[in-house]
Amino acid sequence: MTAPSAPALIDNRRAELAPWLIVLLGLAVMYVPSFIDLFRGVWSTDQQAHGPIVFAISIWLLYRKWSEMIAASEGKPTSAAGWPVLVFGLLLYILGRSQDILLFEIGSLLWVLVAIMLLLRGTAAVKAMWFPLFFMLFMIPLPGVVVDTVTMPMKMAVSYVAEIVLYGVGYPIARSGVILQIGQYQLLVADACAGLHTLFTLEALGLLYLNLVRHESIARNVTLAVLIVPISFTANVIRVMVLTLITYHLGDAAGQGFLHGFAGMVLFISALLLIIGVDSLLRLGLKRGSHVVGTAGDRSTSSGR
Repeated sequence: MTAPSAPALIDNRRAELAPWLIVLLGLAVMYVPSFIDLFRGVWSTDQQAHGPIVFAISIWLLYRKWSEMIAASEGKPTSAAGWPVLVFGLLLYILGRSQDILLFEIGSLLWVLVAIMLLLRGTAAVKAMWFPLFFMLFMIPLPGVVVDTVTMPMKMAVSYVAEIVLYGVGYPIARSGVILQIGQYQLLVADACAGLHTLFTLEALGLLYLNLVRHESIARNVTLAVLIVPISFTANVIRVMVLTLITYHLGDAAGQGFLHGFAGMVLFISALLLIIGVDSLLRLGLKRGSHVVGTAGDRSTSSGR
């Protein structure tokens, strides 16, 4: 058996890339206008500022998993189930684009990508790419009704906890709804400070951390994933307290100016530190638990002898 010549390898490589280039061109024609509208519209607001970040990370995750997807699906059969999935995704896109429903228009991208992978590489490719596809959910703009319904209780809870903590350490603070009164200043807890979009962003951050560290312990992964929600809430409380203290000590201009953006950095840094801290505690707890179980097993074996 002779090895394939260089021209033959180049031809095979071109034959493999040709379908993906056609797919990429089709996706660009469909979705580039949609994403331009997003960048000019909702993604340019404070409430949806996480969208471009999640989008960029999703592309990086797809690129990172590409070789693994190719290797996992090599020689595996493709799936005709991709055709109904593709039709469903295209219908969602047409409806969302024509009626300006971002949930359908941008959400259709996930269905289209799943369909393409099924048709070109099979179910093994979808399994290999499940996390990048799942992560893309966090960039889809949610309906305003859902956001408003969930955001108000969250802002109330964050305002309440921030007031209790600051009052407990001696600051002259009071609260009326989502308005904090500290000294001579009044602060309105905005949607960007404690809304559903912020929770989504921090949840995405936590899940990305889980995917990158790749713990072998299922219990540790599940527990940390569940705890990301209270961690996100705590990070929101920290951000509101930081803004409140900046305003109280440095004035309203500082609180609403450059330092307001700095408080956003505090939100993500505190959330990341809390996630890492909780993860470390879980690791120590599981290690101690396994050590106790192992010691008990050794004792029972010794007594049996």
